[in-house]
Amino acid sequence: MEQSTVIFGIRAIIEAIESGSTLEKVYLQKGLRGDLFFQLDKILKKNKISISVVPVEKLNRLSKHNNHQGAVAKISPIEFANLEQIIENVIESNKTPLFLVLDQLSDVRNFGAIIRTAECTGVDAIIIQKSGSAPVNSETIKTSAGAAFKLPICKVDHIKDAIFQLQAAEIKLVAATEKTEDSVYDIDLNQPLAIIMGSEHKGVSNSILKMVDYKGKLPLLGEIDSLNVSVACGAFLYETIRQRM
Repeated sequence: MEQSTVIFGIRAIIEAIESGSTLEKVYLQKGLRGDLFFQLDKILKKNKISISVVPVEKLNRLSKHNNHQGAVAKISPIEFANLEQIIENVIESNKTPLFLVLDQLSDVRNFGAIIRTAECTGVDAIIIQKSGSAPVNSETIKTSAGAAFKLPICKVDHIKDAIFQLQAAEIKLVAATEKTEDSVYDIDLNQPLAIIMGSEHKGVSNSILKMVDYKGKLPLLGEIDSLNVSVACGAFLYETIRQRM
């Protein structure tokens, strides 16, 4: 599928959610009211689906002026994987687990580039948060060179939920952060591992940093004090592969 499927109409969106479809985002007309709308709003909040309140002109463009009833949704082009099942499968395979956790990464091009590198380096799954994360849309798919169809991507209510599950499986957590004196090259990456990359502007959140086993940074020898997150992610993943080889 080259791009997200657009559906429109309040009842159609409700039926899509109830049938198990993964919605990338729902656009709602500003000032929308009525019993059916409140039913939709309740379901969206219950399932923690991303919502954007927009002018009617935006909905007209998205639906190509069809009768959208004030609601348009984009269905994700991929099906998200179950994290608990993925962890179980990886442990049973007897390979050394390697997970990638993205803490509020928001840029779809960075996301796509990271998915591509992760697939090339044998990452078992990428974990993202339901809200606040870059969507898996047509641009993400394109930038990933199709890797998004090959690598499991798991959505969790909160990154901390994933961390608890990984810790329960005795998987160590390594955060990529400048808030440390430790180099990634001094960390033992040849063990069950989850690498955590932060957002483009804030990095890994402080609350997550308090939960990890290791913090590592890359050497920066120029005048610029940070790397693009997809580049930094690639460096962390390939150092992991180097140690494991």
